Amino acid sequence: MIVRRAPGGFGLLALAVLAGVSLALAAPVQAAVRSFSITLLRKTYHFNKEVLPSLLETHPADLGVSGSEEATSELNTAGKFIGWHFTLNVITVPEGGNLAAAAQRLLARGPGIIIADLKANDLLTLADLPAARNALILDMRTIDDSLRQRQCRANVFHILPNQAMLTDALAQYLVWKRWSRWFVIQGPTAGDAVYAADIRRSAARYGARVVAEKTYSYNPGSRRSDTGYQQIQTQMPLATEASGDYDVIFVADETDLFGDYLPYNTYAARPVVGTQGLVASAWTPAYQEYAALQMQQRFDLFAHRGMRERDYGGWLAVRIIGNAVMRAGATSPLAMRKYLRSKDFLVAGYKGQGLTFRRWDNQLRQPVLLSTPLMTVSMSPQHGFLHPGYTTDTLGFDEPETKCHLGH
Repeated sequence: MIVRRAPGGFGLLALAVLAGVSLALAAPVQAAVRSFSITLLRKTYHFNKEVLPSLLETHPADLGVSGSEEATSELNTAGKFIGWHFTLNVITVPEGGNLAAAAQRLLARGPGIIIADLKANDLLTLADLPAARNALILDMRTIDDSLRQRQCRANVFHILPNQAMLTDALAQYLVWKRWSRWFVIQGPTAGDAVYAADIRRSAARYGARVVAEKTYSYNPGSRRSDTGYQQIQTQMPLATEASGDYDVIFVADETDLFGDYLPYNTYAARPVVGTQGLVASAWTPAYQEYAALQMQQRFDLFAHRGMRERDYGGWLAVRIIGNAVMRAGATSPLAMRKYLRSKDFLVAGYKGQGLTFRRWDNQLRQPVLLSTPLMTVSMSPQHGFLHPGYTTDTLGFDEPETKCHLGH
């Protein structure tokens, strides 16, 4: 178990008080400080470095943790003026470890308010524990559609956009650009199949057409050979050749097997979007609008690297808890759940508008960034895509189409 505590201070100077008919300056008095402990539960998963497309790509060991630590530090900067101090306890379950047992011990010790940096199966294991029934679990990692549909849980609130939101965000931009004919190329994994299904769903939703489809398997070992780039230069045009014309290649390659090799190697000169190329995400180090540049600089000073999407998920989860505690006085799991689902809840996320949770599936509604590795190209929802409530509900599963019904 790894335990980290984020830095922070506290203390409050008493104001001058009026006594009798004369003003007397009261001596500084330290106000009572209330403490709140935030728990981040994570698990170590096997990571295959061989699938990294470039030597420049890295996989930081503190991915997600540093975002949570930075947010805790920020909470304490504000909290010291109103008498709140926050600590972050990071509990790491090793690969192959017993997550359920670790969670049982955690839930037995105190209030069940947990930030979960877990993959989908482990998240459900945590959520379905009897001791977690009345807990609050903030999912800072997953983007799985299933967890927002038939596998949704009342005790789980999702921070990052799900896959359907991501493909809808790209689809809106492509339709706005009038690039409505799509060639979909997908990898061999089950995750790729789910993403490809979301692409088809988004096409039907916004009036685009999938004019060609192909499943492609690629051996990443070929890029390690002396002629790797020649193999790629030969294989990619063949993989992207289609009988008809198309405006864009929409790639579904969740495991980064081949998608990064598509730009500039396609049969026809067409843009590449999807899991590679122009990518939809909650956050990217390239984003700098709405004061996000200052956020990026603070995080770089804190972690000595760029802020990635999982860091943003952890940062936002901590900020949501701090918001509930300091603004609403909600300190128990059930009180927080009620507040997060209420019209009073709003959290800032550097996206030009306050972020709120959808009541039907506990998904955080938010704008989605469309970016290349070095530049943010756009942000969805796009202008002209309207909704009677929130325009962000044009992304993903809106209430009339949801298969998750958590009530009102």
